[in-house]
Amino acid sequence: MGFAYKINDQQGIYFITCTVVEWVDVFSNAIYKDMVIESLKFCQDNKGLLVYGWVIMSNHMHLIVSCKEGFDLSNALRDLKKFTSTTIVDAIGANKRESRRNWLLWLLKKGEATTFWQPGNHPEEIYSMDFFLQKLNYIHLNPVRAHLVYNAADYVYSSAKDMEHNNGQIKLSYLC
Repeated sequence: MGFAYKINDQQGIYFITCTVVEWVDVFSNAIYKDMVIESLKFCQDNKGLLVYGWVIMSNHMHLIVSCKEGFDLSNALRDLKKFTSTTIVDAIGANKRESRRNWLLWLLKKGEATTFWQPGNHPEEIYSMDFFLQKLNYIHLNPVRAHLVYNAADYVYSSAKDMEHNNGQIKLSYLC
């Protein structure tokens, strides 16, 4: 299946959107968001991933990312999504306190296959500083528009906190 949006430059900077199948609010539970954070950190340390901006909402995440020379962004994103898909579905199955466990597992696991993320990343290449700032602002205002916080920097699962307080969860790369 082809997608209109593709990563053509493996070291280019892209705005990425990853969405949970059926837009299910899996990330309303912080345990699963923390698994994505740990996987992002792993990809930074081992897959050459550079993160410029990010937010994890209840059913999707936005990233502004690229890869270091010698690494492919497509591969890093594939591995990130594959690992988090398996890890989160396994965690849902093991979480006795997950009130939606049976329904979530039914939705996400079809036979032996796990489908956590919708196909594709809807990558948009960052072609200018203005476009970068527009996408970064969009990312940071996502939790504000969702009425989760009044100030973007108060949302724990976003680079807005990282940038304002300089002590976030993800090492950020900066454009110079």
